[in-house]
Amino acid sequence: MARIIDIIEAPNQGANDMVVRIPEFGAGDFRLGSQVIVRESQTAVFFRDGKALDTFDAGRHTITTANLPLLSGLIGLATSGKTPFTAEVYFVNRRDFIDQKWGTPEPIALRDPDLGLARLRAFGAYSMAVIDPQLFVAKIVGTMGLFQTSQIQNYLRSIIISKLTDVLGESKKGLFDLPAMFNEISAAVRAKVTDDFALLGIGIKQFFVESVSPTEETQQAIDKRAAMGAVGAGSFIEYQTGMAIGGVGAGAAQGGGGGGSAAETGMGLGAGMGMGAGMAGVMAQAMSQAMQPKQAAPAAPAAPAAAAPPANPQTPAEIQAFLDNLDMRLASGELSESTYDKLYARWEARLKELGG
Repeated sequence: MARIIDIIEAPNQGANDMVVRIPEFGAGDFRLGSQVIVRESQTAVFFRDGKALDTFDAGRHTITTANLPLLSGLIGLATSGKTPFTAEVYFVNRRDFIDQKWGTPEPIALRDPDLGLARLRAFGAYSMAVIDPQLFVAKIVGTMGLFQTSQIQNYLRSIIISKLTDVLGESKKGLFDLPAMFNEISAAVRAKVTDDFALLGIGIKQFFVESVSPTEETQQAIDKRAAMGAVGAGSFIEYQTGMAIGGVGAGAAQGGGGGGSAAETGMGLGAGMGMGAGMAGVMAQAMSQAMQPKQAAPAAPAAPAAAAPPANPQTPAEIQAFLDNLDMRLASGELSESTYDKLYARWEARLKELGG
């Protein structure tokens, strides 16, 4: 025989419990004359057949056909009050839910004017309250089948991340500009989220963006960008290409290629600011090609030793040879004018110090 629930209440609803379901599983058996006890900051919503029906605010109520008109009309309650009816009751917490955390479960990919593509993570907090309990139960419970607090919070976070992605994409700002725009981003996301939350019977009180940080891959790109600026490379792509070629040049030098080793060492000293293997690889490759003997002149292999710049220019003569080599690289298009000017100026100054 069905168990009749004569006292309907949720006395142990915690401050962070958005909804408490009575009974916890299945449908409850109620009858006319049953008592509904609703505490402060609670609203009881009767739910049946996928619909949120009648509600009770704070106080002690007795179920009658007068105070459950919608439910009575659906199930045809017996006026004697002895025939039970089945339903579910959701006690909705009306308190403000503060310090609700949100964050990006997966990195957001955005176009960046400096890096081309940036992948970032964002975190923050917000506060909210249920402003329409009947709509809240109809949408959250009836439409999506959610009633556990963790499920509801996860769903709300997904809305926030979606709107945050829209705002960041529409801003067309780079990663380096975002830290100065937290207030603007917070206001824009809150405006977008407000409408979506209102459709669920929820009002958002505050919204904050606390941090926006790059992923490890994007951080590496930022470091390369900084290094590119330090050596005066023309573009980020040029710097990356130079670094890739430099890896090939370094491998050839370790394998015993005398010309490549000399070029790498000389260029590493000339850059002086971390340029190193990137541009040195370009020089090593170009020098190796320039020193290759022509098929029509078998006696040419002796030329590389004479044409190669010194491995570690110390004397005025060695530095002068290195400067002459820079002229050759500029003429062949292996060096940009800005890189050539910087290297030539440094080593020319060194030559003058030595009295050359």
